[in-house]
Amino acid sequence: MVGAENLKRIVDQICRDKGIDRALLIDAIEEAVRSAVRKKFGNRREIEVQFNEDLGEIEVFQYRTVVDEVFDEETEISLEDARRLDPDAEIDDDLGEKLDNIADLGRIAAQSAKQVIIHRMRDAERDVIYEMYRDREGSIVNGIVQRFERGDMIINLGRTDAILPREGQIPKRSYKQGDRIRAYLQEVRREARESGKFRDAQLILSRTCNEFLIKLFEMEVPEIAEGIVKIMGASREPGFRAKIAVSSIESDVDPVGACVGLKGSRVQNVVQELQGERIDIVPWSPDPAKYVYNALAPAEVSMVIIEDERKTMLVVVPDDQLSLAIGRQGQNVRLASRLLNWKIDVKSESRYANLENNDYRSLLEVDEVDEGLADRLFAAGIATAGRLAGMETEKLMALTRLDEAKAKALKEKAALVQSPEPSEVPAGAVGENAETDAINASEDGAA
Repeated sequence: MVGAENLKRIVDQICRDKGIDRALLIDAIEEAVRSAVRKKFGNRREIEVQFNEDLGEIEVFQYRTVVDEVFDEETEISLEDARRLDPDAEIDDDLGEKLDNIADLGRIAAQSAKQVIIHRMRDAERDVIYEMYRDREGSIVNGIVQRFERGDMIINLGRTDAILPREGQIPKRSYKQGDRIRAYLQEVRREARESGKFRDAQLILSRTCNEFLIKLFEMEVPEIAEGIVKIMGASREPGFRAKIAVSSIESDVDPVGACVGLKGSRVQNVVQELQGERIDIVPWSPDPAKYVYNALAPAEVSMVIIEDERKTMLVVVPDDQLSLAIGRQGQNVRLASRLLNWKIDVKSESRYANLENNDYRSLLEVDEVDEGLADRLFAAGIATAGRLAGMETEKLMALTRLDEAKAKALKEKAALVQSPEPSEVPAGAVGENAETDAINASEDGAA
């Protein structure tokens, strides 16, 4: 017998607590004892290990072949000795003998048995977790913050722990141990990684992915759960701003109104979960021009020029709407671009008009002249690269706020560009004094 305690009771308790299949656990124990016995007696012996359900014990049997003359005691037994064990034994029989002197398997053998049991139990428990959660991948789960490991958050889901990596956490919110938390179950792995960032993690969570936002709306808006309203796309900058596009299969159901809810109750529940993340709900349209018009709201759009093959669009907005369309640090147009999966270039009406002018475009051909500088030059009456090259250095320094060396270098680069003299005074210039007025305005702005 191996061990003094009743293994049956221990096995039953582990299976009940861990949810592990009983046959798998017994098989793991048998394998562990088999490994320990072989370490003690060697690998040449034919050993069989069985769990005795009636006694609740592990029994070990050694099998040897009955022979007339014994040459190898590990694999052979004499007929005389065999008949002491079994009176009916005959030559060439395989005789099993129960080993009762293996209670002390030795420290190394016992450690080996322990490692085998731990390894097999861990594998069995991972299989249980995988089967339990694989159908919940892509859903929202609730848990309690357990601990923190190098910025990652370990979340207790009840039966097991999941990891919420640093990049999956909304930056504006900090949690402490014991807090309740909701997150999107992004990945369920059958095997936990033994190396890499998510060591020993089977369940990977996220609160920053677009799917988390979508699932929150599905939970808050019955029309989405019923399939009447559909979320056609989403884009987020977690903790700051997000956009979702919605449509309805029924003409009498307003998809935006359904998501907003009475007095904004539904969208506010989502905003609260996302720690104040501002959410724009956008009516979806199959027409890209109409779609981008909706996506850039509240900014007004004057014109949209689409290039289908390259999936790019030029959006022209009134001058006073440019900053609103672009958003803080480009956030609004960036989210709209991700929502449509198109590259969006936003320009003001005045800049678009300038770009249609051949003289203005000649300024952009000058190295180190961007659209912002070209606008200032054009408004000052410096309407071509040729005029830029012939401009007085002092005036150019005042207009561009460049030092003398850089101003001279810019004039030299402009001289390399061939451009015709403008046929008329550009918009924004005021007669012969346009250049002087622009320089004065520049100096006033600097003051």
